[in-house]
Amino acid sequence: MTSVARCPALFISAPSSGSGKTSVTAAIARSHARRGQHVRVFKTGPDFLDPGILALASGRPAYQLDLFMGGVAHCQALLAEAAREADLILVEGVMGLFDGNPSSADLAASFGLPVVCVIDASAMAQTFAALATGLQRFRADVRHGGVIANRVGSPAHGRMLLEGLPADLPLIAALPRDGGLSLPERHLGLVQALEQPGMDAQLDAWADAWEAALRPGLVFSDVAFHTEPEPPLPALLRGRRIAIARDAAFGFIYPANVDVLRALGAELCFFSPLAHEALPDCDALWLPGGYPELHAAALGAHPTWASALAAHVAAGKPLLAECGGMLALLDTLTDAAGDTHRMAGVMPGRAHVQQRLAALGLQAIDWPEGPLRGHTFHYSTLDTQLQPQVHATNPNAGRAAEALYQQGSLRASYVHHYFPSNPQAVAAFFLNAKA
Repeated sequence: MTSVARCPALFISAPSSGSGKTSVTAAIARSHARRGQHVRVFKTGPDFLDPGILALASGRPAYQLDLFMGGVAHCQALLAEAAREADLILVEGVMGLFDGNPSSADLAASFGLPVVCVIDASAMAQTFAALATGLQRFRADVRHGGVIANRVGSPAHGRMLLEGLPADLPLIAALPRDGGLSLPERHLGLVQALEQPGMDAQLDAWADAWEAALRPGLVFSDVAFHTEPEPPLPALLRGRRIAIARDAAFGFIYPANVDVLRALGAELCFFSPLAHEALPDCDALWLPGGYPELHAAALGAHPTWASALAAHVAAGKPLLAECGGMLALLDTLTDAAGDTHRMAGVMPGRAHVQQRLAALGLQAIDWPEGPLRGHTFHYSTLDTQLQPQVHATNPNAGRAAEALYQQGSLRASYVHHYFPSNPQAVAAFFLNAKA
């Protein structure tokens, strides 16, 4: 039987990347959360960095919504679950509103989410209204609730931005330009929230700026989220203990992946290789992506890291290594400065971090246990004697088509897999990698 949950919701998008979607979404989330409201925030598409900031802003995990990786029913279930408990749902878009396939507009239209676009107004005046109305009218199935001007130079500049806006597209806020409210970035995007000790204060500053700039007219419309009850996953991993590396070097973890492993019955044990914590006693191991290139010296100084990984694989225990997790297993890793570091030596090969992007795109990949979906995003290149077991495909006909490597119980790839796309295949691997 279909159930319906209602909750005020808003989709924050923009004409392009770099307009300020993340800071505005985080500001709204923190503004409402510090008033005691239960706020749930989602990020459109594959992303590990923005959700960390959004989670800190709201005080709750930020999940991904992706129509390719998870599908409509999965996204619908996540939204409906949030609607049953939240006072407000915020969804941050990706890139520009209509960019990509699927796009932010596709996601907003699929669930009837009202869209507010954040526009960088720093170098425009009356043209602001032309751009805003163009976004509003481009697709009839996308409902717009207003527009937010970002990086406004002065009150007079803000008044100019109002000129030409129709009555059904109000200017919700005119946020002033303030370099102190920006965040540091590196080659994969924003610096991780866990690496910024002043992030909480920054979020409060964003919320203060948002509340000061807010104009009358913002109404969070109730959205009805319909969902069909799904049968629970079978406890295929009951009795299995899975260790997961989690720290600044291995931080690219989808919350939904963790949920899937727990729903399958696995006992999860998190540990920090950077803190030189020992590999826990476990039946299987997951090394997610992250920034091993920034912490290669610390990983290399771990007294038991390499030997424990080698013993784990020698015992035939499953080990899944994704992107940065795979780089940590190689013989050597050369960072962007040209310094070469000895890595764990469990997987033959070497990698080099370059200045330009090496691969980016959604990925569909056929594991021996079944098909999975995910994405790739990296600046490194890999040279290994291992022969790929299979190559992924890109649904948008992009060039990124990552290899899947298998060596005994070790499975490695640049792909960041989305476990909800095939929980049974994930369970089958973690049960018996050699099969």
